[in-house]
Amino acid sequence: MKTSTILKWITGGFEAALGIPFLGGLLILSTAWTPLFVMLVLHIVTLVFSANECEKKHGSILGIVTSVVGFIPVIGMVMHIITAILLMIDAAKSNKKAEIEDF
Repeated sequence: MKTSTILKWITGGFEAALGIPFLGGLLILSTAWTPLFVMLVLHIVTLVFSANECEKKHGSILGIVTSVVGFIPVIGMVMHIITAILLMIDAAKSNKKAEIEDF
């Protein structure tokens, strides 16, 4: 499994956790928006690995946008959920493509 695929699963999982109504918002507010900064860094790292491995980059780009606008209550929650779904679909497709190539 490629590094970018692993990072997409990780960032997708974190985005899903941040998208949980009330709990994600509580986590972000109680830690003074630190998770948004951490996610921004993780999405940039994932984007770099995706570019180096010639994988799809749109999930990481959307993640960067989500980290920037994630402080807006309802919009942030929706963006986290959309980003999580997109990253996990990308990771699953990358896994499937790798299995087919290995076969």
